[in-house]
Amino acid sequence: MDGTEVFLSVRTLVEYAFSSGSLEPGFRSGAAMAEGTRIHQHIQKQYKEGDRKEVYLKAAIPHNGLLFIIDGRCDGLLTGEDGSLTVEEIKSIAGPLDSAIEGREVHWAQALMYAYMVTLEQKLPSIEVKLTYVRRGSEEQHSLYRQATRHELAAFAAAAVARYAPYAELRVRHEARRGESIRNLDFPFPGYRQGQRQFAAAVYRTAAEGVNLFAQAPTGIGKTMSTLFPALKALGGGIAAGIFYLTAKTVTRFAAQEAVSLLVAGGLQLHAITLTAKEKSCFREEGLCSKEGCPFAEGYYDRVNEALLDMLEHEMLMTQETIAGYARKHRVCPFEFSLDAAYACDMVICDYNYIYDPRISLKRLPEERKKKTVLLVDEAHNLVDRGREMFSAPLTKAPFLSLQRQYKAVNHRLGAAARAVNAFFIDLRKSIGVAGEGQWPEYPGGLPQLLETFAAEAELELLGPSSPAVLIPPAEEEEGSLLDTYYAVQGMLRTIKTYDERYVTYAEVRRGDVFLKLFNLDPSHLLQQMAKGFRSQILFSATLSPMSYYRDMIGAAEGDYSLRVGSPFHKEQWKVSVLPVSTRYRDRAGSLLPLSNALRGMVAKKGNYLVFFPSYAYLQNVLAVFTDKYPEIPTLVQGSGMSEQEREGFLSSFLPDNPETLLGFAVLGGIFSEGVDLPGNRLNGVMIVGVGLPQVGLERNLLRGYFQARGKNGFDYAYVYPGMCKVLQAGGRLIRTENDSGIIVLADDRFLQQPYADLLPEEWQDYLVQT
Repeated sequence: MDGTEVFLSVRTLVEYAFSSGSLEPGFRSGAAMAEGTRIHQHIQKQYKEGDRKEVYLKAAIPHNGLLFIIDGRCDGLLTGEDGSLTVEEIKSIAGPLDSAIEGREVHWAQALMYAYMVTLEQKLPSIEVKLTYVRRGSEEQHSLYRQATRHELAAFAAAAVARYAPYAELRVRHEARRGESIRNLDFPFPGYRQGQRQFAAAVYRTAAEGVNLFAQAPTGIGKTMSTLFPALKALGGGIAAGIFYLTAKTVTRFAAQEAVSLLVAGGLQLHAITLTAKEKSCFREEGLCSKEGCPFAEGYYDRVNEALLDMLEHEMLMTQETIAGYARKHRVCPFEFSLDAAYACDMVICDYNYIYDPRISLKRLPEERKKKTVLLVDEAHNLVDRGREMFSAPLTKAPFLSLQRQYKAVNHRLGAAARAVNAFFIDLRKSIGVAGEGQWPEYPGGLPQLLETFAAEAELELLGPSSPAVLIPPAEEEEGSLLDTYYAVQGMLRTIKTYDERYVTYAEVRRGDVFLKLFNLDPSHLLQQMAKGFRSQILFSATLSPMSYYRDMIGAAEGDYSLRVGSPFHKEQWKVSVLPVSTRYRDRAGSLLPLSNALRGMVAKKGNYLVFFPSYAYLQNVLAVFTDKYPEIPTLVQGSGMSEQEREGFLSSFLPDNPETLLGFAVLGGIFSEGVDLPGNRLNGVMIVGVGLPQVGLERNLLRGYFQARGKNGFDYAYVYPGMCKVLQAGGRLIRTENDSGIIVLADDRFLQQPYADLLPEEWQDYLVQT
């Protein structure tokens, strides 16, 4: 460990060493960061000639064989008339200035560290330290001063490093063990499947070159291990400093955990953590924080360091259950604890949101580490629609009318702000015409100012001493709480800042309410921006077809690689047929009996089968006919809004070596059509009803028109490619290993036509046409 360098920022050091007190559950201002930046700039503009702002400082402090390299930028370095220097640290706060007292120790610590670095750099015997607080939303400010000698500051800096040292020593020991374990790590299976070695080599090369890879690899090849193993080798070789394994669904998160667990059993030393949504990890029965006292939030910062050291010392793979155990042991909030632990881990398994969604992303990830972090994006075809969802913003009229009435007497300014937004929606309703919908290439020009006024008043109310700032809406607020509406408004204001030619604004009347949406048509640019600072993205799926569409929609750069891995399985493992029946909406009544008869034919041999439908209503209609005609065949039906326990129960019914017959009815594009693994004879056949086209509607038609105007095939971009992706995912449930075999029935006459026929996988092309 002697001479090992530990790099960290001033802020990271002082927040670890000096943070204390409680979490603040409930409302947190979405505008705080932007307002804090504005306040800093406002004060720095008042600096006189000779004063400096954002001064970069660096110092090296030895401790117990480690050399701590600490750097950062102080807000201001001010020169007095006598030539003396003052270090200024600026902090913006939401409430009264005297409310800052609780966080004052960590604020002073940051200022004192910068002061030490200045005295060291300029060989000063002493220096003045200035801590300035400014209240957000006003020009009110208050400054505190200290005079400190270089000797005092050196002692303070050494004490700060000493507090951080146990964590740094643990990390250094772990990194040494991790590096050695990765160098000695063998691929965890006897051999590579066909195409798997090629895929793994492409992942490593992509990470080494710092570019991105779009990889289509068939279901069953072992995509998780094909990406994770080479990414770990890049980590062990110093090419990467961290790995994020990003998923769209819980089931694929479990697959990543299992892969890590297998490697850890083979000797890997790795700190890997799975992040779980707050409502699923919270210990409170109501599932979310409120202003009421919570024993896991009170005193959180007094206990979290000890909890982190304990978990990191004793655990490798930190699942939701592991985190909960340590959170209870040390009485810390499990969700906040998991976020703090994520910054200390080598690998983070989490939802796409933590990287791509501007509202949720892990903003404290240091830039230096970010530059060496590899993103493994599982089931990357999901990123297109998820990206649109992240970058779009909806708003409805009803909450503003409700808030106008609620606050009319108790907060006149907030009531008036809500009334102004409600009046905007009334005018909007008149402008969208008899058809009940309208669309515009720009957002309404007067909207931002109305929303900014509302947000400012809502923030003051939410921060007030009598605030109902809870995340659970009070029962009397039928149309949603002030907090919910505030977040929706902030989401729209944030989207307005990114609004460009890739957006359209539309409005509809829905069940008597007016719905307005800033709709992102092409997420590629913003997906690119959110991933820009990372070393490399490995985007992989069984269904990145056609590749040109996904490169276009996710935002590939010219130098990014594409890879198509051939199937390791033989055509003989599939018995594919096409049932040329029309499943178009107008023809569905006539398809019920032919589909029922075809299902009976598919399950003629005993075993487990699944049939996927384009809608739940269609599923129910076929189910009624099938069970009436063939009551002897046991059926299982996907319910709407199934819990995780109900999902597991559904899948566990598909027993290996089933001596009877089981036919499961499920929805195409639903929870059982993607990411589900039923290997061996747990699944013997699949029928896919329809070509998966999304329901015709305003948004899909807007997409169609947008891409058509840009020289693409608008119908393919809006309907065909997303639909066929669902078809291929559902069919991919069948063959999972080299020993699997089974039946696929494609029930739609369009499978015999272009472009659908060309989008079928090569191994499905030798199909029979049922008569």
